[in-house]
Amino acid sequence: MEPRDGEGSEGSGDSGAAGPEPGTVRPGGRTARVREAVLRAAGDALAEQGFERFDLGEVARRAGVGKTTLYRRWGTTTGLVADLLADMAEQSLPRTESGDLLTDLRANARLVLRTLTDTRQSALFRSVIAAATGDERTAAALHRFYAVRIAEWAPCVEQAVARGELPAGTDASEVVRAVSAPLYYRLLASGDPLDEGAADRAAEAAVAAARAGVFVTGGGAPGSR
Repeated sequence: MEPRDGEGSEGSGDSGAAGPEPGTVRPGGRTARVREAVLRAAGDALAEQGFERFDLGEVARRAGVGKTTLYRRWGTTTGLVADLLADMAEQSLPRTESGDLLTDLRANARLVLRTLTDTRQSALFRSVIAAATGDERTAAALHRFYAVRIAEWAPCVEQAVARGELPAGTDASEVVRAVSAPLYYRLLASGDPLDEGAADRAAEAAVAAARAGVFVTGGGAPGSR
């Protein structure tokens, strides 16, 4: 999986007027180069300073653009965070399709692992997740980011159902979520090691549960094939 970052006026608060919804501020006329510079600067600032100190003026300084450019295009720090997350979803590696569900989900788990153990991305995700607990628009942007990533990998599970590896009615999205959930728990809650062994076990557990019918929806009986 994997991010870049922000919402509000100067500092961590909103301006007086309600800002646009996250991810909706993308008027034309700005070059890809400017957007790339701003998103890179936003990601750096968010990873280094956290959401509470995230400031559009500081991002503008880092990116070498005028502050008015950021306010005109992104509106608030939340709008900028939403665009950062959208960009990270777009740039993330595509799914693996090996023809074997466990191989595919191990690849997904290793991708999540690389993201969560990368110094910059780990700090960035922690900041965004922390902000999302208290800010609805940041939460909505984060939810959209993960929806995109889950949708990217769900076809691996759907293909496994079609091959007869999994019971009919298996919820593909739930299986993909089950792969990454233990890794995020280690990052945010337990502090247990995040390593390849943990990633592989997460994939193996998700596959075992899926084969047992745990993720079957629509009235299917667990364990049925």
